[in-house]
Amino acid sequence: MISLEADRIFMDVLKKLFEQHFHSPVDRVQPLQGQLGGSGRNIIRLSDAERSAIGIIYGVREENVAFLEFSRHFRRHGLPVPEIYAEDLKHDAYLEQDLGDVTLFDFLSKNHSGENIAPAVIEAYRKVLEILPRFQIEAGRDLNYKVCYPRASFDRQSIIWDLNYFKYYFLRLAGIPFNEQALEQDFSRLTKFLLTADHDYFLYRDFQSRNVMLRNGEAFFVDYQGGRRGALQYDVASLLYDAKADLPPALRQHLLDHYLETLRNYVPTKSEVFMQHYYAFVYVRLMQAFGAYGFRGFYERKAHFLQSVPYALKNLRWLLHNVVLPIELPTLMESFRGMLASEKLLNLHFEEARGGLSKTASDSSLSVRIYSFSFHRGGVPKDETGNGGGFVFDGRGIPNPGREERFKNLTGKDKPVIEYLDQQESAQQFLDHVRSLIDASVGEYQRRGFKHLMVSFGCTGGQHRSVYLAEQLAKHLREKNGIEVTVHHRELEKADAELETGAAQAGTAAE
Repeated sequence: MISLEADRIFMDVLKKLFEQHFHSPVDRVQPLQGQLGGSGRNIIRLSDAERSAIGIIYGVREENVAFLEFSRHFRRHGLPVPEIYAEDLKHDAYLEQDLGDVTLFDFLSKNHSGENIAPAVIEAYRKVLEILPRFQIEAGRDLNYKVCYPRASFDRQSIIWDLNYFKYYFLRLAGIPFNEQALEQDFSRLTKFLLTADHDYFLYRDFQSRNVMLRNGEAFFVDYQGGRRGALQYDVASLLYDAKADLPPALRQHLLDHYLETLRNYVPTKSEVFMQHYYAFVYVRLMQAFGAYGFRGFYERKAHFLQSVPYALKNLRWLLHNVVLPIELPTLMESFRGMLASEKLLNLHFEEARGGLSKTASDSSLSVRIYSFSFHRGGVPKDETGNGGGFVFDGRGIPNPGREERFKNLTGKDKPVIEYLDQQESAQQFLDHVRSLIDASVGEYQRRGFKHLMVSFGCTGGQHRSVYLAEQLAKHLREKNGIEVTVHHRELEKADAELETGAAQAGTAAE
């Protein structure tokens, strides 16, 4: 943290830079991101009656030098980056163009509902991806890579740093078990494979929706001070698998196709060659992000960084189900499956992350977490919020669809099971009592400003009745205002992870 005296000195430096550039004194000072962001920069908006600028205070000189030189280089190439007005590197400060407050992520958040994303947002993403090759290829050709920090290229050392960041700050701190030697061998194989991709381009490094500013319908780009020489695949993977953006898979594919089409205007590009390495870069970017979430969230105890974890896990689950890498990484994949089955990580709930993407969510929303579980497989789910666990309902007193052969391979989310239980009077009476109790508590919790309520439904196997009851209560509560509802089916999620592990082991044995 900056001391009060140092804060005053740095603010005086920024004011002096503003006055020298605009020939006008500063009327207003507005701290923006401050220490809330992941970079540690202090970001301040300074303004007079007519103009404003952004002042940056950051104690890493090498990154400041990289950002300033890159900015001027990109502007010479006609790229939309902030103009640098003035600098005082002796005091770790510089002044740049004010690009406003709306990021691509903000625009997405206000126009994103489930799988539905407004056409204007999709068009904004397309425009951003049309500009990306200009950074990577046009401006990358004559860039001074000597100022890159901490490495001039995304080389073996850079990759190892990212992988170890993931291992020690996420896997370790999240309590995911792994064989360290076997994991190191997978890391070595992955690194060797990544380095076989053509990597003679500018790699932006943190090309994500929060680093794209939108002003008057145009995109501007910031936070490229970590850029270096690298492969084309990394940056597009960063944007499309940006965790809290939560882009649907079909849209990610559409945008990737658009990027590849644009890329062919700059360099000969064969999709099959590009795609050979693409998902390996998706994985390594995802691991870098997990490492950052773990370091800032688990280690530094900044809880808001953990809000992205459920979205990143969602991306990870999609990759494990839909992507086969051209190299074998059995221990790493086992670690990923362990993450998906981790109860600690499952308790980092989507409703805490939805603040950025929900038009109705607010700080005053009541978060209701609903679980289904088996009494015989681990007992009642743990409450990580410290609120005591809320309601626990035993669904074993209603008819069990699992006793009928036609339902054995189905769950409480499947239509035949739902129709069966809808017709059971005892099940409906049970639900009526549950709804009455929960409605009363929800009203009182909202009146008193409480933030969390947990409701758990148990049955014998955690497959039919408890799942059905959890889904029915969630459907009921989602019709109310001021409530963020999430559902976790513990046994179903564990079964998915075990199936993935078994499939991977079977594939390894077959080879």
